[in-house]
Amino acid sequence: MKSTTIYLPEETEANLQKLATQTGKSIPEIIQELITDYLTKKTQKLPKSVRMGSSGRSDLSSKAEELLWIEE
Repeated sequence: MKSTTIYLPEETEANLQKLATQTGKSIPEIIQELITDYLTKKTQKLPKSVRMGSSGRSDLSSKAEELLWIEE
């Protein structure tokens, strides 16, 4: 494991200290968990169904019937 130095606002450090006290974990353990969780969530791919219906139109719901009958 590689050692890394980070700079945190005092409020963040105080919140980490409170969390460490509550959970019985060290601050480095908590930071490692948080970074791992963040990176895991960031690298998850979204399902293909996400944004399938993105038409770019802001009036789609109000003009649905009209748009259904347009021949292209």
